[in-house]
Amino acid sequence: MDRLILEKDSRGEEETAQIGRAFAERLVPGDFLWLSGEMGAGKTAFVRGMCRTLCPGARVQSPTYTVMRDYAGTLCRFYHFDMYRVTTPEDLESVGFYDCDGIVAAEWCENVPFALPDRYYLVRIEKGKGENDRRVTVTLHTA
Repeated sequence: MDRLILEKDSRGEEETAQIGRAFAERLVPGDFLWLSGEMGAGKTAFVRGMCRTLCPGARVQSPTYTVMRDYAGTLCRFYHFDMYRVTTPEDLESVGFYDCDGIVAAEWCENVPFALPDRYYLVRIEKGKGENDRRVTVTLHTA
């Protein structure tokens, strides 16, 4: 079952980050976020905003080439995964995915449907008509 949680328009990277910052206030340890959107849509900007709330002072970078970045937060650890090159449970095991004990945000989860928990937030970031226009939609999925 899916339930719409949030739907907002953004006119740039900073607004997308602000949406992420506000959304992070509702998160608790154990929450999982599937970040969906084409390359350049603003997934890392959304995560940067989340880190402003969850991990003040963290220097956020895309996990594209490292598969995972983790940040020490005030509430718990925050993990940001890029599953683009991940295809097997063994791949996830090798990067410590199953040991994560905080909040997890992961891109390209369509590559690892076997790793999705029964309850997760699906964060869709879609490009709009203008170069910097985005639509951010968050739904809560429960099995």
